[in-house]
Amino acid sequence: MKSEFEKVAMRVSAVSIISNVVLTVFKLLAGVIAHSGAMISDAVHSASDVFSTFVVIIGIKLSSKESDKEHPYGHERMECVAAIFLSTILCITGLGIGGTALKNIITRNYGNLAIPGILALIAALVSIVTKEAMYWYTRINAKKIDSSALLADAWHHRSDALSSVGALIGIIGARMGFLILDSISSLVICFFIEKAAFDIFKDAIDKMVDKACDDVVEHDLRECALQQKGVLGVDMLKTRTFGNKIYVDIEICADGSRTLSEAHSIAENVHDSIERKFPKVKHIMVHVNPM
Repeated sequence: MKSEFEKVAMRVSAVSIISNVVLTVFKLLAGVIAHSGAMISDAVHSASDVFSTFVVIIGIKLSSKESDKEHPYGHERMECVAAIFLSTILCITGLGIGGTALKNIITRNYGNLAIPGILALIAALVSIVTKEAMYWYTRINAKKIDSSALLADAWHHRSDALSSVGALIGIIGARMGFLILDSISSLVICFFIEKAAFDIFKDAIDKMVDKACDDVVEHDLRECALQQKGVLGVDMLKTRTFGNKIYVDIEICADGSRTLSEAHSIAENVHDSIERKFPKVKHIMVHVNPM
């Protein structure tokens, strides 16, 4: 049975694939009919997003698999692998846009001599609105289920929207006689894409190297343990992220005169209360110290 995490991710990915296919065909036809090289390039960028979404689907499918003998702690980190792969594609995309723009500025090759038609302008505007809407739709759902791969895909939508902004500026510039505007805007867009690629890569790496939770989460975990009956203090608390899940090791102290059964019951209450309050916690190890 699919988890809520997988259901949301698959639904968002399906919407992403359909919208990208429709947008690719529309922009390609507009580019050809309106004689716009910038719009044809933008259509190719949208087509590459379809491939990226399939990478997301594979990563989420693998990360959602149940624990097995070879992977007793689960497969959540496979989603981080997908996010790293996507961030690399995003980085290459940004460098490609920036490199082409820089080359065009140096060689003064600002585009085709043919003046783009109005249809190219309309296609660029439709692309910007559609891809920005897809960015927010995917981002909101990625935050909802804490998915690195889905967040990376959201930024692919944003990079496509930025690419369309560059195409729009280039088309307007060509129609006004200022062909260099396309290349200048592409250099600026390159910077934002590279920044997004770095942030996604860093987040995925943090989730793969057992980075601790932030101070707010650790404070809330500690307070939750202290609220349980019989807990006199928290001697140690360690957390680590595992994909989009959290592992917790906690040492509590209790009255040393209590029986082993009573101490075990206190530990169980701490364990169960944390799991109820923090859905992202996958595993908790509770140790009881006498006081």
